[in-house]
This record gives sequence, C-alpha cells and structure tokens, in this order.
Amino acid sequence: MSLALYGHPFSSYTQKVLIALYENATPFEFRAVSPETPEHSASWLARWPIGKFPLLVDGGRNIAETSIIIEHLHLHHPGPVRLLPDDPAAALDVRFLDRFFDLHVMDAAQHAVNGALTGDPVKRADGAALSKEKLERAYAWLEGALQGRNWAAGEAFTMADCAASPSLFYADWVHEISGDYPALRAYRSRLLARPAFARAVDEARYFRYRRI
Repeated sequence: MSLALYGHPFSSYTQKVLIALYENATPFEFRAVSPETPEHSASWLARWPIGKFPLLVDGGRNIAETSIIIEHLHLHHPGPVRLLPDDPAAALDVRFLDRFFDLHVMDAAQHAVNGALTGDPVKRADGAALSKEKLERAYAWLEGALQGRNWAAGEAFTMADCAASPSLFYADWVHEISGDYPALRAYRSRLLARPAFARAVDEARYFRYRRI
C-alpha cells in the first residue's frame, strides 16, 4: 500500500523524514502543506488536528513525530540502509543522538528564528543570544562525541544522521560552527555531500532567500 507524507520542503523536520525515505528509495507521495495546496492542508488537519508536520500516512494509519515515523519505516518498509541497528544497546545510542540533534541543536536554533519572526529588535537579539549560548554547548559536546567517527553513531549512517543533517544545516546559519570544532564542521560537510540530504536541500532551494 502506498505511503504519503505531508510536510513542507523547507521544514527541517520534514527533511529529516525525507532523508530516511530517500536513503532507501522508498516510494511515497509527497503532499506539500502550504497556502498553495489547501486541499492538502485540509486533509492533513483532518488526519492530525494537532497541526504539526510531517505526518506519514501508511494505509489507514497516520503516524506523527519524526523519530516515530522513521522507526515505522524501519519496521514496516525496510531497505538496504538500516537506520537503526539490530543490537538493542547500539540502537539506544542512535535514539539518544537522534534526540540530541532534535532537542539541543534544532530546537536551540529555533530561538533565534522565533525572535526574528516577531519583528521586535529586542526579542530578536534575545533569541539570537539564547541560540548562541545553547548551540555553543551542543557544538562543544558534539566535537568530542564525533572524534574518530564518520557518522553520528559510528561507521553506519542511521536515524541519528537523518536528524543531524537539517539540524546542523540550519543551526550553522543561526550560529556558525567555528574553526574550534573541526570534527563537527567536517561531519556537516559529509552530511551535505550525502545524496539523500543533498536532494532534500535542493528541493528546498526555491524557498530560501540565501545560498548555502
């Protein structure tokens, strides 16, 4: 039965799921949620009144929350790229890193975005300062955690890297990853070179006002 994904190409959390789908060439229909597609917006809200995307539809099931969506794909639509290891302890490490990138990188960067969207110079400055403080702590921790690793959890590309890709991509716009963090900068470059994420970045290019 076919899959459908509601989301927006510019959304970091939509990109996280798109990467998982692209990694395994999983067939799906993308339903963009935007003012230009009111039919998708109405269907999305009917399925998930909480009003957050992305949302995966698999037959009669509506699956929300990015990490749960990727785990659902891992269980029910597996492919050659195993986004969670079979070993329970190793899988726990991947889940931790997945949450780290969502909560301590992407959410930290969002403070600056929210402040800027208010149009209030004071709130803009406060949001930027809070993002910088939180991201510096996250960058410093990641610099140590990534030593000797190609990908977030080791040698295999996993769900943690699906989370890291858009998180670090956008966080670097908010507060640049400095030369003090060479391992983290190199990791971000590897993520950008990964075909699945490169595709997601390219699909969002139309919606950006700056070049990467």
